Order: sequence, then structure tokens, then C-alpha cells
Amino acid sequence: MSAAADGFRMPPEWAPHARTWMAWPGPNPTFEDPGDLAASRTAWASVARAVRRFEPVTVVCGPGQSAEARALLGEDVDTVERELDDAWMRDIGPTFLTDGHGELAAVDWTFNGWGAQEWARWEHDAKIGAHVADLAGARTYTSKLVNEGGGIHVDGEGTVLLTETVQLGPERNPGWTREQVEAEIHAHLGTRKAIWLPRGLTADYPPYGFGTLGHVDIVAAFAGPGVVVVHLQPDPAHPDHEVSREAVGILRAATDARGRRLQVVEVPAPTVLEADGHWADYSYINHYVCNGGVVLCAFDDPRDEIAAGILRRLYPQRTVTPVDARTIFAGGGGIHCITQQQPKV
Repeated sequence: MSAAADGFRMPPEWAPHARTWMAWPGPNPTFEDPGDLAASRTAWASVARAVRRFEPVTVVCGPGQSAEARALLGEDVDTVERELDDAWMRDIGPTFLTDGHGELAAVDWTFNGWGAQEWARWEHDAKIGAHVADLAGARTYTSKLVNEGGGIHVDGEGTVLLTETVQLGPERNPGWTREQVEAEIHAHLGTRKAIWLPRGLTADYPPYGFGTLGHVDIVAAFAGPGVVVVHLQPDPAHPDHEVSREAVGILRAATDARGRRLQVVEVPAPTVLEADGHWADYSYINHYVCNGGVVLCAFDDPRDEIAAGILRRLYPQRTVTPVDARTIFAGGGGIHCITQQQPKV
């Protein structure tokens, strides 16, 4: 039996949470330089403390790293130790599900280092989904689909956003057809309609560092039933100008699982076009919605406040908290990438 057949589905991110899970950066190819590692730990801790204002947070740390982590996290953030390779809990952690009757479940996707990329390590991270599901007391469903939490976004009413270069890419699922991927996704998430974007942002692919090969959660995200926010690069000098225009066009033409035409809210990219010597993929879409709050990526940019204003209008009952995400983006992701919600049951 599949999770959906057993009555489980993935709630939308704005549904009530029991807690947020994160992972603690440790020495690895992503944070090879000691200075980069220290800066990353400070950045991860800033996000954890921002989320902790609204709900409990548990951070998975490598063996022997909890005490040092707590010094930055604070005593009100929980820690647990497990072997880790990297620190992107959205991708290595489980996707949690509920059945509406007080039961918690989780999907443990197959993880292969974002498409077996040369820089990635995943011996331990491939097991974190099962570890976290067990710690949460969730019934676990295992999927053979190579997938990560950053590669999906749901509206809680049957619709899921996907990108062709992730689930259909030969680096993850060679030989899988679109129909097979959709069937597997729907069987585990309880969705029934997929909206496919062709690709992610330019810097999410080689040779631009630590990318995911096209995760959707930096391009588009649901912000309510029938409402989707999408990254818009206004500057035609940036290659994401065309990427984002294409995504906007696809979403404007799309309908959700209930047949509604989507309300598409464009969120302009930061004014910065380059970072660390290559095209920047700075994006406000990679925010995290938690109980009573929205933790928003900030970049010390004039458009930070524009993005905050858009999210305040979309989430009028929640407090929008900007957190500097430039260090996180240097490692290959954003605030959404390092957090994973456990829904309340």
C-alpha cells in the first residue's frame, strides 16, 4: 500500500507544525575552509533561532558536535546526534505526512547527493530521512524515486510543483518517464496534479558551485490555495531573466488540481547579479513558513523590503523575519533548504 492509499498526504507548509528539523554544518567539501564552516554555523544558528520564536526546533548534529552547536543555537533549541555528510535538512530529511486522524507518516526518498555530483557525499545523509522519521515517531514509507524535499512544493489541495531537470534528470532517475514519476509522487504525497517547470535557476547547475540541478523551491512556491509566488529576474543581462519569464508564463497558464487558474505573484530578485565570481541565484522564494511566522532570505539589498512587503500581504497573520542568507546561498541553498517542517497531528 502507498501512503496516499493509506489516507496520508503532505500538508501545505502553512499548516500548523509540531516542530522544525535542521542539520548542523560539519567539515565536508561544502564547508571545507574553517572560516566558511564557522560562518555557516553562525548563519544556520541565526535561522534556527528565528524559527524557534514560533515553534520548537531540533538540530541534528554530527557525533560530538552538540555542545558546540548549542553554544550558538541557545539552550531552547534541541539537538540530537547522528552521522551526517552535509547540512541541508530539506533534502536529506523525510517529507512528513498526516492522515487527518492524528497519525504522522513520512516519505523516505532515495537520496544520491543531488544527482551523484562530484563534490557531494551521501553515505550518511542517505540514512537521515529514516533517522528523523524514527525520532519523530512517524510511520515510514520508502520510495525508490531519487528526490529531495527542495524538489517539490505542494498546495495541500492536490497540486505539486516539480522541475524536469530534477525528477526527470538522468542523474537521478534514468529511465523513469514523466508518467512514472508523477504516479510515484502522487502515491506518496496524496497529490493528483503536477505542474512541471522546465528547469531551475542558472547558478543551480554546474559549473556554478554547489547546486541541486534545478530545485523548484528557489523558483516557485505555493503561498495559499490557488496562489503561487515566483522568482522574477527583471534584469535582461542575467540569464535568469529568460528562465523566470518562462516560469511565470507556465504558471499563469496553469490550473491547479481543483481546476483553478493560479494567482501568480511575481517577487523580483535582489539587484545583485553576481556573487562569488558567478551569476547569483539569490531568491526570496526560498523562504520558510512556520507557526505564526515567515523566515525570509535577506541579502542586504534594496529589494529585501519589497519582498518582505509581498510576503506580509500574503501572510497577514504572520510575522515576517528577514535573516541574512548570503552565507547559506554560498553553500548552495537558502533558508527553505536547511529547514524541514513536521506537521502537527
